[in-house]
Amino acid sequence: MRVNCLHVAIALIALLVRRSVGFSSTTGGDTFRSSYIEISATAANDDRASYIDNDATISEDNPLRVIIAGGGIGSLVVANSLCINPKMSIQVLEKTDQSKRLAGPIQLGSNALAVIQEMDSSIFKNITSSITSIGDKVNGIKSGITDDWYSQFDLASPCGDIPYSGVMERQTLQQIYFDALPRGVVEYGDAVVSYEINSDGYGVRAITESGRIVHGDCLIGADGIWSSIRSTMRDEPVRGEGSGCTYSGYTVFDGELAYDSIDNGEVGYKVYIGPKQYFVACDIGNGKYHWYAFMAKPEGSSIEEDKPNGTSVYLQNIFEGWAHDIKDIIQSTVEKDIGQRDLYDQAPSKKWTDGNVALLGDSVHTMMPSLCQGGCQAIEDAYVLVEELNSVSSRDEIEIKLRTYARRRVVRSAVVQGLSRFASDIIIRGFDTPAKIRKIEDGTIKFENCNYAGVVTKLLQPILPLFFGIQFTFLFSGWRNNSALDLNSALRLLLVGGAILLICSGIEVEESALFAGLGFEGLLGLDLDINIGSVFKTSNDVFDISDIVDAFVHKLVPNES
Repeated sequence: MRVNCLHVAIALIALLVRRSVGFSSTTGGDTFRSSYIEISATAANDDRASYIDNDATISEDNPLRVIIAGGGIGSLVVANSLCINPKMSIQVLEKTDQSKRLAGPIQLGSNALAVIQEMDSSIFKNITSSITSIGDKVNGIKSGITDDWYSQFDLASPCGDIPYSGVMERQTLQQIYFDALPRGVVEYGDAVVSYEINSDGYGVRAITESGRIVHGDCLIGADGIWSSIRSTMRDEPVRGEGSGCTYSGYTVFDGELAYDSIDNGEVGYKVYIGPKQYFVACDIGNGKYHWYAFMAKPEGSSIEEDKPNGTSVYLQNIFEGWAHDIKDIIQSTVEKDIGQRDLYDQAPSKKWTDGNVALLGDSVHTMMPSLCQGGCQAIEDAYVLVEELNSVSSRDEIEIKLRTYARRRVVRSAVVQGLSRFASDIIIRGFDTPAKIRKIEDGTIKFENCNYAGVVTKLLQPILPLFFGIQFTFLFSGWRNNSALDLNSALRLLLVGGAILLICSGIEVEESALFAGLGFEGLLGLDLDINIGSVFKTSNDVFDISDIVDAFVHKLVPNES
């Protein structure tokens, strides 16, 4: 049987969304760089005559004016690359003050590092001098109770000839990009809160919190999970009910500390699994570790849940009886350095663009942090967006180029969203301490943790290395986004991932019809006379469905309004 990767992607995502709803309790160098964009101080209620209209042709004398809302990693990658082009004029508008940029580490997967290496060798060199590699170390899952290795995953083999995954301080990464930009490109302290499009000519005007108007030819909304650009584009609230971002059902505690682990320098990433929660410890270099504790909690528990003796004691009690390392790490972390945040994500959406406005990063594909792919996918967005904008020669082409960017990214990013949610749901809702049968000294047989979840966790033990290999091959191999998805990886993800989900969730066989009987319209509300069941149910036939793929992609992000 031959099926297209898009069918695989949509079926898998649909299943993940269906299951998550059931689980949730309720989100360089000396090259020329152009100057920054002109800012107009016109009041926000000015009339259409205030739009700045330009001739369609883009040139050094009449550059493409790109406004980027948000100063995160994705936007800085875009700005850095576009500023090299003398036919571009770039302005980044960030809400927070420069001194309040996000702290903490960021994991850069091999796919993100491959993008960075391709886009700017000088930036890549600076990053590699600051990053701690984890791809060449032991990584995997341990039993939270027994501290035994449950399953290790290989981050090196799926890389091929691209760099190994690594971890570095987020502020260091931002500073590397910031230092490479011309002075004045990034402006802090005045966020974009909405925009308007000039329907009679060229141009977008971004309206900031201060009431200022910034005129440009296109606007990129890279303003995070609570995106004002997405809110304006889709006519929905910035946050809360109706915003598109919903509470995942999970909260995460995290902290950073100097820690002399017995496996320091040998193990990069350890995930301790157990009943209804899990704990992650990651070597971030220089003798320091960053840790995360994930668990299912009601939204707002960070405020509403009483912790009279502090967060550290609260977590020590929750992880009582778990591996000694976990309690030691929590105890050794200074109380003020322990944080908590609720996790939100959003379902995949086809609405990435509005005329000369496009979304990027968390604003359009917020995902769970389980695979550490949020920042990586924003960097992939940046790579594709830069390719498309650099190919623009006339302002008449901007809208179609932004739509092409969306078509290249929408399916792959949606599958990564689904996989990220899959990982969270399975680890918290499905895994337990693995069942074990052993003979004790007197010769009797002892059964340990032989409940349903324990037995399932044990049964999955030989399957997971296969799944991890497929998963990381998929993540690391498709970073150029030249096609929607790699068929082989996507199909294997569907089959192995689906088997894991079915086993862990105790789903009856009939419910596997979610894989076979759900058409494209089931996920994205598209009016297509296509049903995935016609492909999956007939195993003896070979289908050539390129026309179906074209129809789907163009329905998803059409060339014309």
